[in-house]
Amino acid sequence: MTLQGLVQPFIIIAVMALLAKPFGTYLYKVFEGGSTFLDPILGPLERFAYKISGIDPQREMRWTTYGLSLLAVNLVGFVILFILLRIQEFLPLNPAHQSAVPFWVTFNTAISFVTNTNWQVYSGETTMSYLSQMWLVSQQFISPAIGITFLLVLVRGFSRQESKTVGNFWRDLVRGILWVGLPLALVGSVVLVWLGSPQNFNPYVHATTLQGSHQVIAQGPVASMTSIMQLGDNGGGFFNMNAAHPYAAPNAASLMFQEILGFLIPVGVIYMFGKMINKKRQAWAIFIAMSAMFLIGSVALYHFEAAGNPIINHIGLATHGNMEGKEVRFGVGTTSLFENTTTAVSWGSVAASNDSLTPLGGLVTLFNMNTGEVIFGSWGVGLMGMLGYVILAVFLAGLMVGRTPEFLGKKISAYEVKMASLFLLIPAFAILILTAISLTTHAGLSGIFNPGPHGLTEVAYAFSSGVANNGSAFGGLSSSSPWYSATVGLAMLIGRYPMYIPLLAVGGSLALKQRVPASAGTFPTEGPMFIGLLISTVVIVGALIFFPVYALGPIAEHFAMVAGKLF
Repeated sequence: MTLQGLVQPFIIIAVMALLAKPFGTYLYKVFEGGSTFLDPILGPLERFAYKISGIDPQREMRWTTYGLSLLAVNLVGFVILFILLRIQEFLPLNPAHQSAVPFWVTFNTAISFVTNTNWQVYSGETTMSYLSQMWLVSQQFISPAIGITFLLVLVRGFSRQESKTVGNFWRDLVRGILWVGLPLALVGSVVLVWLGSPQNFNPYVHATTLQGSHQVIAQGPVASMTSIMQLGDNGGGFFNMNAAHPYAAPNAASLMFQEILGFLIPVGVIYMFGKMINKKRQAWAIFIAMSAMFLIGSVALYHFEAAGNPIINHIGLATHGNMEGKEVRFGVGTTSLFENTTTAVSWGSVAASNDSLTPLGGLVTLFNMNTGEVIFGSWGVGLMGMLGYVILAVFLAGLMVGRTPEFLGKKISAYEVKMASLFLLIPAFAILILTAISLTTHAGLSGIFNPGPHGLTEVAYAFSSGVANNGSAFGGLSSSSPWYSATVGLAMLIGRYPMYIPLLAVGGSLALKQRVPASAGTFPTEGPMFIGLLISTVVIVGALIFFPVYALGPIAEHFAMVAGKLF
């Protein structure tokens, strides 16, 4: 381990702490009222959008109407994307003459990009036309903006009182796309082009290598897709290799810029939450809890990767840690940071082969997703999930002191606790049941390329990535097979709708309640004790549901590796 590798995650968190206030304030103005410097440009576009669609942005909605509108947008997006991918061979902007995408791959991909998972069971440069790639990009703007709408319902439940409504979905969605996604992605694209990523519609390059072999070099609108891929915490890249491809991340500066892009909105919404509830200290407490878990994961993953494989180390073939599956230009430290971030902040893009991580290094990435992607997470839903854990934490604290739990002046009743418990239990059941079925059926077993505990990790990782709407792949699995395309597609649906809609119901319920003043018996939720309780709730109540999988998968593989056996 080097000092540079150890310091990097702390620098990232420090930078994010500095950017949280300006970006959070901007988001607050966008969604809750207030002028921004982009209003003169985007205001007319917003009004035109409402005019042609017949939408009244001032008409408030109940949480049920809000949720149905959200589901309708996703359903339409799925249908359009499904049809487009199936007929892409007949459409323009197809210089490589790509044929129709196979049915189950289309099914999986359409669900993936609508749910902000962006799990890719295909190689973009060899499967998708430029038009298809660009339509995927359109979903990469819509799906993260919908993530913020999820959060706004829950936060308004805390910030409002005796209110039957929680905002207007259409206004929140349009402003999320116009004021947040488009301008930031445009700036990101320009920076990525400056750092070396291509942005064109040129045909693929046919080249002859020094050895005389023929090589096809893919290019296209790479920078624009990479920008929104990272900014929107999407993960679906132009290339199958994502950030490991030299066009997607030509150098370490490009990779670190993408890291900052991915953090911006998840960190900004935390500060926005503090302004909406008028308690910024509460927002900073949640930021500290997330940061602590992120830093622990980053250092742990770096430690295991820097230690390398003891079997290879003993025969003198490795002196710089586990470099298998990693880019030499990034090294172990930077790659470890990126791989921890991709499963904590939930953008799913990878800079290395996760299948080549050490067993316990892979466990860190799996753990991040099994928390429900609440270690920052993607736009809105990361903080929303953490607020679900907050409800459980204050409920447990209330049990310990014998009081009705409260948070932000709202009494937490049995209904809110039940809904928060559904948020926790639904993904756990989905991951464990789908993993168990895959390990006991021919269709599931035939898709595993590696035997033993490593194969178990591959399957559990696939379903954890799907349910967490993360989109990163562990590898070593025939994920494009009909079985895994269908079941991971189902996992993505479960991780987006049955998992978060209960928290929408919590927002609607809390908005109806009056705010009660704090008393001497109110459990403080802004100090070190609360931060410790929140982290413990995430670790113990959340991720340790999966301890049997960890024990039989990565932990068993680690001890086998120490004993001299590899899989």
